[in-house]
Amino acid sequence: MTRTAESLGREQRLSVFERLAVWSDRHRWLALLLWVFVLIAVTAGSTLAGSDFHNDFTLPGAESQRAQTLLAERAPTRSGATLEVVVRDPAGVDRPGIRDEVEAMLAEVRALPHVVEVVSPYPQGEAPPTAISVDGTIAYASVALDVPAEEVPAAATSKIIETARAVGGDGLTVEVGGDPARAAEEAEGGAAEGAGLLAALVVLVLLFGSLLAASLPIVIAVFAVGTAIGLVVLASHVATVADFTTPLVILVGLGVGIDYALLVFSRFRGELTAGADRRTAARTALDTAGRTVFFAGTTVIIALLGLVLLGLGALQGVAVALAVTVLVTMIAALVLLPALLGLFGARLERTMTRRAAKAAGRGKEPREEGRLWRRWSDTVARHPWPAVLLPLIALGALCLPVLDMRLGFADAGNDSDSKTSTRAYELLATGFGPGVNGPLVVVVDAGGRPAELAAGAVRSALAATPGIAGTTPPIPAPSGDVATVIAFPASAPQDEATERLVAELRDSVLVPVARDNDVTVLIGGPTAAVIDVSDALAERLPLFVGVVVGLSTLLLFVLFRSLVIPVKAAVLNLLSVGAAMGVVVLVFQRGAFGVPAGPIEAYIPVMIFAIVFGLSMDYEVFLLARMHETWERTRDAAGAVREGLATTGRVVTAAAAIMVVVFGAFLLSPDRMLQQFGLGLAVAVLVDAVIIRCLLLPAVMHLFGPRAWWLPSAVARRLPRLALEHPQVPPRESHGATT
Repeated sequence: MTRTAESLGREQRLSVFERLAVWSDRHRWLALLLWVFVLIAVTAGSTLAGSDFHNDFTLPGAESQRAQTLLAERAPTRSGATLEVVVRDPAGVDRPGIRDEVEAMLAEVRALPHVVEVVSPYPQGEAPPTAISVDGTIAYASVALDVPAEEVPAAATSKIIETARAVGGDGLTVEVGGDPARAAEEAEGGAAEGAGLLAALVVLVLLFGSLLAASLPIVIAVFAVGTAIGLVVLASHVATVADFTTPLVILVGLGVGIDYALLVFSRFRGELTAGADRRTAARTALDTAGRTVFFAGTTVIIALLGLVLLGLGALQGVAVALAVTVLVTMIAALVLLPALLGLFGARLERTMTRRAAKAAGRGKEPREEGRLWRRWSDTVARHPWPAVLLPLIALGALCLPVLDMRLGFADAGNDSDSKTSTRAYELLATGFGPGVNGPLVVVVDAGGRPAELAAGAVRSALAATPGIAGTTPPIPAPSGDVATVIAFPASAPQDEATERLVAELRDSVLVPVARDNDVTVLIGGPTAAVIDVSDALAERLPLFVGVVVGLSTLLLFVLFRSLVIPVKAAVLNLLSVGAAMGVVVLVFQRGAFGVPAGPIEAYIPVMIFAIVFGLSMDYEVFLLARMHETWERTRDAAGAVREGLATTGRVVTAAAAIMVVVFGAFLLSPDRMLQQFGLGLAVAVLVDAVIIRCLLLPAVMHLFGPRAWWLPSAVARRLPRLALEHPQVPPRESHGATT
């Protein structure tokens, strides 16, 4: 009875994380079976329900969105997406046989689902041809659809492409372009994820020397990612979730899942090496590294949920999906991993014991853990200023290209020419100029009065504007009070000249025309919408960065009870994000290494910032937590830095190597957006682990010394304590520098 009471008393003194480790160990099979059941259930449910991903790029209040809404109300046939069926024949597309063949094909397309209108390139009556090139070898037909591009079923688009291209041959080439065609041709993933997992397994085997030990973090990540994907697919039926969410979930889930499991598992092995039994090692690992994972994961989730502030529907869905992914991986590391350690811990321990015995039999002394990292810390301590200034100069140089960053969205011109949408894009540019791929839809609203005269004045003003290659006659809506003029820029959709042209039209050219004719003139269409979304993201980015940095800094302030550490962490993490984005700009915007040049995807900076800032905090918290343990115990600032590097350097380097190869593998993806994500995240983690954690952070900590842990006594007494370690002795209230 007394022993039972003592046992209960000991359990009551355990921290939440230790009790979680005890529960997972005692109920290891239950924990494993529950997770397997959840994984099977969500996978089966998502398979049966299917996905309902759809992009929501609406931007309430933007001029392009107002134009789209007005057309949807007054001229529904003009508000849907458009496909271009492009034909080319070196002998001339207007030859009788070819013309009859193309007209018959267009008649078939006109009868397909979601098609509301097909405008033939061939002139009707006495009207001159407007969709046949000057040399007569290229022509295009416009296919109007009944819904926006993001709502067109891929199967319907594929049927249109198949029908149109069926007439190709004997010198006649038929290609289909437009956003729906490009979306229907998106390549499936798989190779990038597989390559990343294989590379991660190799790194883990080299780290642990055991296939079983190396497999555990990967098993945790796969379980977590599989569950998260199922949840996201199910959520797509009740919320707006973008169609590019799944590869991002895989990208982030694999990297974070392996990372979190590795941090806990490495601490578990370290405790076994120090002589602890398996259960004690698991409790200690979860009470130390597990706490770090919890707070680091919370920081990542805060950073991701900050994307909700941007007010874009599709991006909000992606943010919540990625936050759920991080949450699931965190739970897997804290619940599933201890259960697996209970199942396989004895085998791991025997493997470690056999190796130690073999080493002893060969007369080898066990290597001191972290010996090289202690030497490195001492070297940095002797030369702190060079260790700070040289990396700062290098990182500053990498950040400079960000000042010239242009946001936008890739179009078919950036894709592989193996796609029919890309070949159609190139044919249109060849036959009609680059601007035909990005027309401006100018909507004239006369407010209940006939809009024809005002639309004619708008067309005249557009035609007289430098940078406009051509315009169409006004197209009236059925009500007559709204008309549309299509304007074709002389520059490509992604050119800066097109962006300047839209700004000039809105700010000066069309203002007096609208005033003189008492009408409202709105510029819409895909090109204007891209410009509006990019501008909105650029305007809201400072608020987003401020909120994420502020909340993360506040969390570190409470965790480490220091004024210097949170500010230092924020500055260093911003440097890693800036350097990563600088490299992305160099490669994808300026075309380094032969990559097709184009704007940076508008979502990339905010997404990379949210993910990288959170992941940088992972390493920050993990490293500083070990420093904090030593500081609390010894009050030796230099010793805290030395022991922090010694105990975490190896695992942080391995975790960073894994994340670099997982993220870098997405450069193999054919999708330009995923390539930018992969490169940005890989560079950020590499910079963070090599330059910041190995040089800048220890150098700054050595320069500040005990002052790095200083906090005014009055603040310390009022500040709540969120310990990163379960204290064995009552913590000291004063965190001031020793005097």
